[in-house]
This record gives sequence, structure tokens and C-alpha cells, in this order.
Amino acid sequence: MSELALVGIDLGKHTFHLHGQDVSGREMFRKKLSRVQMMRFFGNCPTCTVVMEACAGSHFVARELATMGHVTKLISPQFVRPFVKSNKNDFVDAEAICEAASRPSMRFVSPKTEAQQTLSVLHRMRESLVRDRTKTINQLHGFLLEFGISLPLGRTVIKRLPSVLAEHELPIRLSTLLQQLHAHFGYLDEQITQLDKEMAGQLADDDLGSRLLSMPGVGPITASLLAVEMGDGKQFGCSRDFAASIGLVPRQYSTGGRSNLKGISKRGDKSLRCLLVQCARVYMQRLDSQKGALADWVRSLLQRRHSNVVACALANKLARIAWAISAHHTVFEAGPDAMAA
Repeated sequence: MSELALVGIDLGKHTFHLHGQDVSGREMFRKKLSRVQMMRFFGNCPTCTVVMEACAGSHFVARELATMGHVTKLISPQFVRPFVKSNKNDFVDAEAICEAASRPSMRFVSPKTEAQQTLSVLHRMRESLVRDRTKTINQLHGFLLEFGISLPLGRTVIKRLPSVLAEHELPIRLSTLLQQLHAHFGYLDEQITQLDKEMAGQLADDDLGSRLLSMPGVGPITASLLAVEMGDGKQFGCSRDFAASIGLVPRQYSTGGRSNLKGISKRGDKSLRCLLVQCARVYMQRLDSQKGALADWVRSLLQRRHSNVVACALANKLARIAWAISAHHTVFEAGPDAMAA
């Protein structure tokens, strides 16, 4: 075991498949272990590099192995897939992870801390509750429309439901069901409000999140999610790398010396990308009151490009500014140097 240099792990719920290699890339062992057996194995194993795909449970395993002294790395599954040989199985996947990790140009995912994962769970819970709340509103609209009652779109149905039930002679059972949906909406709205307060409280204690709030159009939700996904920004070589990681750069398909750029790649975290685009649209709506180099750049771009294209370009710019704030420990200033961020 003294020559062991690299171990690839194919993660599972209860069983884990390990593939070990020496410095030259020669296979040393293949093991199928339970979670307890794997932790015991690495506890008795000399320090080495452990690589796994960035998937469910990978960040926890990476943190645990790091406390044992091992170097842990996470790889995006899309970068491992090309190295999988035919007749796929779990051991072949573990070998492919080792092969991908041995490439000099391979890009890795930084393991998240417990605080980052907790805040990520909060965001996903909020997204789920918002979807349920929207679904409840749409159900109320649909059920009333089936009985000939048409109301304006949005939350109007929530405000006017008591008066609608009093004005129209609807079946008693239907009125009861609609009142239950109304109460369910109130519960969901209360839960979302509580999560927003908790998120704002956590953001106040986070130095990076507080500095990200200085960006134009960025609120607590976007700032906290940026802080979770970006961290200290050291895993990205430059601001463009971070923008590319969330899919805000053009997708390239060039051949024969001819450059062909298409729409944005839409890779990475969809929620963060959508939030940045929404922040860009809010900034564009208030462009008349904005000053500085960033506002001048947006105005000049709107004169020759569609607003949707400008929104994506501005979202890309906001992502780059966020990385600069994180990497250089600064805040956003809407002056001549803002564009340089």
C-alpha cells in the first residue's frame, strides 16, 4: 500500500466501489465496501489522492476523508463519461474516475462546507415551496373557471376568494375544497416568509454575502446563493471561468479555423443562472436612474442588441463582478473602475 497514489470511488447509497492505482497508473486493487468498511479502510490507508464524481453525498465523503489527511477531489460526471469503457459497471466507473483525474487539464469541483450545504438546502426548500404556492394559485383559478368564474391572473384569486364564494352559489363540497386550498396557500406563504427571514439573518453574518449585496439588482436570495456556489472563488482561475461554470458564456462550435459562437451554454446551476438573469432585467428596468460605467455600457448595448441578449450579457457581467468581489475582497462601486471588476 506504500505505493498507492490515486483511488477512484464510485459512490452509492450503501456500497462503494474502489479502484486503486500507483503513480504509474497501474491497478493495485478493486474493492467493494460498505460505508463503514470504506471509512475504516481509508483510516488505515497511507495518505493518497481520492477522487469521486460530484453527486449526492460526495461533499460529505470528501470532508470526512479530508479530515483523515487525504487529498480529496470531485469531478463533474460529464467529464468522467468519455473515459468509461464498454460493458459499463461500477468498477469500470471507478477506473474511469481515476483516468479522468489523471488528466493534467482536468477541472475539479471544490467540496462544499457544512455551512454551504445547509444554505443550499434552504434554497432548495424555498424553491419547492414557491412552486407549490404557484401551483395552488393555478389550481384555484382552474377550479373556479370550470364553474364559470374567471378572475384576473395572479394572487387576485387569493384575495377575492371569500367574496367569490359568498356571491356565487357553488356546491358546498366545492366551497370546502377551495377553502382548504386557500388555507394551504396561507401555510406555504408563511413558510416562505420564515425561510426568507432565516436567509437574511444568515446573510447578515456572512462577510462575502454582505459584500455581494452591494452589486446592482442583487438581493438576499441571489447573494446567498452566489456565496454558496462560489465560496472564496479560488477554484476559478478568472472571472470568465466562473461565468462559464454557470452557463453564461456562448457555446462554441468551431472547425476549420472558422469560429462559430452560439447561444449561452446553460451549464451549471440553473437556479443561479435564472436569478442572475432576473437581476439583470431588474437593473435594465431601472436603467434611467443608474449611473456609472456599467450603466453606460448597458445603454450602448441596448442601442444595437435585443433586450434579451443584453439581459444575458449583463448577467454574465454580474457573475464576473461577483467573482471579483469574492477573489479580491472588495465591494461593488458604480464608478469608472466598475467595468474592470
